[in-house]
Amino acid sequence: MSEAISAPQPAADLPSNSIFLIGMMGVGKSTIGRMLADALGRRFYDCDRELEARSGVTISTIFEVEGEAAFRRRESLLLDELSAEPGVVLATGGGAVLAPENCDQLRRRGLVIYLQSTLDEIARRTARDRTRPLLQGADPRARIAELLKQREPLYSGAAHLTFESAASNPRRLVERILRHPRVTALRVLHGAPHAAPAVEPDAVPVAPQVINDD
Repeated sequence: MSEAISAPQPAADLPSNSIFLIGMMGVGKSTIGRMLADALGRRFYDCDRELEARSGVTISTIFEVEGEAAFRRRESLLLDELSAEPGVVLATGGGAVLAPENCDQLRRRGLVIYLQSTLDEIARRTARDRTRPLLQGADPRARIAELLKQREPLYSGAAHLTFESAASNPRRLVERILRHPRVTALRVLHGAPHAAPAVEPDAVPVAPQVINDD
């Protein structure tokens, strides 16, 4: 596992007490983010959806008309704005980590959680999605592998915590995240010391699968 690109920062010292989710497309950042926000009583933002709402067009259209570089500039400006808001849960776009300043900014402003998944799982989850401009070539799986190879060190370096996002009940993953001491600390500081949501009656409790904790 790659070392963090900047010094570890205790959760209690993070100024805004926000949670920022990073990771590849299809790993469940939006789903997990909404559930975390509901459990914590916080505002949730999906950076991609927010960008589309403000632009009035889809991300695919922005890529087609303005190009990826212009999209990344828009993305960085929006990340700067949203991450500055205290006490939020923010799901970032898959390529947000490509700009070092984005990574530094997220780490300074909140707890960064990397939702990690395998090539096979990402390919399965995105197989029928025709809205992702980076997967519109002849071989989407090969493109995912290329992106994963490029971005994995960036995700690992930017994250305070890494959780495996497998093809399981997302509620269980949310419970594991909420029970981590660093997230618990944020909940208390934010004035939401309530307990984590209970496990469903037919569900078997799963131990935290934290892959990296710097």
